[in-house]
Amino acid sequence: MKFLITGGNGMLAYALKNKLQALHNAEIYACDKDVCDITDESSVKKIFDEFKPDVVLNCAAYTAVDKAEEEIDIALNINAHGVQNLAKAALENKVLLIHYSTDYVFDGSKESYNEDDLRDPINAYGLSKAKGEEEIENILGENKGKYYIIRTAWLYGPGGPNFVETMLRLSKEKDSISVVNDQHGSPTFTIDLAEATIKLLEDTGGKYPFGIYHLTNNDDCTWYEYTCKIFEYSSILTPVHPIDSSEFPRPAKRPKYSILKNNKGPLLRSWQEAVKDYLENYR
Repeated sequence: MKFLITGGNGMLAYALKNKLQALHNAEIYACDKDVCDITDESSVKKIFDEFKPDVVLNCAAYTAVDKAEEEIDIALNINAHGVQNLAKAALENKVLLIHYSTDYVFDGSKESYNEDDLRDPINAYGLSKAKGEEEIENILGENKGKYYIIRTAWLYGPGGPNFVETMLRLSKEKDSISVVNDQHGSPTFTIDLAEATIKLLEDTGGKYPFGIYHLTNNDDCTWYEYTCKIFEYSSILTPVHPIDSSEFPRPAKRPKYSILKNNKGPLLRSWQEAVKDYLENYR
């Protein structure tokens, strides 16, 4: 089976490559923008024609959340128009498209969100990702094609910068750290997300019918609680102080609640277990 991974140099792509390599007869082509620019329809067509994938995993995305407030056109071009190009090519070539989306398609006013809750983006980045989801549903939905939209949140893992590494670095640079304590979510380990993605693939259309899935590590916390656990597992004594998000203003609004309820997909282990595993075995 041939797997095409767009955004192939990113953190999630790194985990997917790592896990897909263990599959029997898996041929993996992970490419970045220089090989496949998803915003360019001809570039997408070329890679489909040449590689002839069976499955496309779209990890390409504009993810600069604050910058998107000023660059909404760029974010929409990548996260919506680019996804539209992939969905069209997937339909034409009868290929399964797996697309990764975000908790930011919701405004965070509810304590948790189900897969079928209405999208209500909280910021420009969330809007661009919501538009991408809509493009997939419009093109591949109602049994016209094959797709999984996987919403996830608070990603970290090997192969890229992430919150865990940032906190570890700050613990060495500062005498104490202040971290937001009124935003709730589920830290998600890319390795676990990749494993759950493969479980979807292994039972395509059976136990896991095509559609939207919420895949995050189990349980939730605030950024402050997350940091405390990172330091606990790392035996770091740098003091951590909880603050309100109003004390740390940023250009883009963040959801108060980013908890994605997994009502139908493979279950992931607790975020605490995953963070411990990452710190002990993947650094």
